[in-house]
Amino acid sequence: MTKKSAASDVNPPGLSRRTLLGAAAAVTGALAARDARAEAPPAASPGAAAAGAFALEEATVAELRAGLESGKHTARGLTEAYLARIRALDRTGDLPLCSVIETNPDALAMADALDAERKAKGARGPLHGIPVLIKDNIATADRMQTTAGSLALVGALPPRDAFLVERLRAAGAVLLGKTNLSEWANFRSTHSTSGWSARGGLCRNPYALDRTPSGSSSGSGAATAANLCAVSVGTETDGSIVSPASACSLVGLKPTVGLVSRAGIIPISATQDTAGPMTRTVADAAVLLGVLAGEDPRDAVTATGRGRAHADYTKFLDPKGLAGARIGVPRERFFGYHPATDALVERALEVMKAQGAVLVDPVSLPNIDKLDGPELEVMLYEFKAGLEAWLAQLGEGAPARTIADLIAFNEQHRERELPHFGQEILLQAQKKGPLTDATYRKALATCRRFSRGEGLDAVMNKHKLDALVAPTQAPPGLIDLVLGDHWLGSSSTPAAVSGYPTLTVPAGYVRGLPVGVSFIGRAWSEPVLLKLAYAYEQASHARRKPGFARSVDLYS
Repeated sequence: MTKKSAASDVNPPGLSRRTLLGAAAAVTGALAARDARAEAPPAASPGAAAAGAFALEEATVAELRAGLESGKHTARGLTEAYLARIRALDRTGDLPLCSVIETNPDALAMADALDAERKAKGARGPLHGIPVLIKDNIATADRMQTTAGSLALVGALPPRDAFLVERLRAAGAVLLGKTNLSEWANFRSTHSTSGWSARGGLCRNPYALDRTPSGSSSGSGAATAANLCAVSVGTETDGSIVSPASACSLVGLKPTVGLVSRAGIIPISATQDTAGPMTRTVADAAVLLGVLAGEDPRDAVTATGRGRAHADYTKFLDPKGLAGARIGVPRERFFGYHPATDALVERALEVMKAQGAVLVDPVSLPNIDKLDGPELEVMLYEFKAGLEAWLAQLGEGAPARTIADLIAFNEQHRERELPHFGQEILLQAQKKGPLTDATYRKALATCRRFSRGEGLDAVMNKHKLDALVAPTQAPPGLIDLVLGDHWLGSSSTPAAVSGYPTLTVPAGYVRGLPVGVSFIGRAWSEPVLLKLAYAYEQASHARRKPGFARSVDLYS
């Protein structure tokens, strides 16, 4: 659910983003020109052939829905095809993808019921018969688990579906299964490896299996990129939708906090958490967002979005949507940590300009660096309060009711829970007091001030912008279970801390490794971001399917 610059989804104590980015730029500068030119995909691994030809490869929701309406497809046939694809690809070979933590034992029965309902009554909603994967921190009151990847929650069943799951069911989606993730949404250790959980194992990137899929919605990203589902749902606190979407060449949309209910999602931060679409196209993201968005009495924050949700976001898609749009380019803050990434985003900016966008270049976000410490403080306080409230509502026999219980469980099961990295963040959160503490209230006020009124709102108002555009992050780094993740930088924090929307879309590849470009907007500006991103996507056609390479040849 969160992002990080170096080791976990939070900056290691004492390590500033500015220091890290400066060092990274020095290291990468010498290879920049060569990397920017080398875009040929890596050689495919044996795993790429394991599944054979796949009839649904890169199929969109619109194409699947048309097939269901015409009788070409059935919900059962689609579900069987994706389940077979998961069996063939996800846990096979010596470098397994490990993106799906479990499939739904009731998926085929759901599909059969939806086929019968379509025949008798017609489609119940825009996803009728469409197989969807959801992240394993999203509650389902069925035979699947909801564990955030932790063995401590195996068998601890939530009392009801998450609100977004209720909406998926109402829209006719087939719940295909749950995706792997960085355990506890990457809010456990300052030296974590994104994509690893004790329950799900190590998730890998389908573009190069020795590269990270990024965290924490790693499984949703990898599975969707690998065509193991039609679309998926991820969650984000800071970067964990847009980061794996960028790393896996997907469209990832982190909505305004309050547009999508968090009820039934294992929490980190009440002020930053949200769920959102992870898809292969902007149009699919628009369809899925229309299903997910809506007011929920169980999540009071959704009342702030009353009248803002749309049942159909596809009406905002316009291939000419960039014409006349004012796009701000925050170079000082979000460029310069990886020149090959910059080169791809420069190319994306040229595409936008050619489509009629007005580039306001550069613009400044002077207060963003003031968010690092306060953001972490807020998350530690809110994580303790929110997670302990979540644990308290679990049924009899749950092995943990407090963060202290989780810490003890991990120590008791050290060989399985702590083989690669520790639980420093759990230990930090355990020490925090209630949300009435002055330290928490001051940190929250600082976050809101510098991310909103003296942050995004200020720059958007000053320059009359429709959106900011920046690199989402550098290409995915090597998986490292010894030292943890290696990240150069990202642009997720302003939208995350403010609670405003951001959308990443594929921009291209560096040596076959994906890079995304992010559109960052005002509160409730999802229609604008979808319009801009769709126009860019239609003009650039940057995405290509993964090749399941074992590695990337850096010296070719």
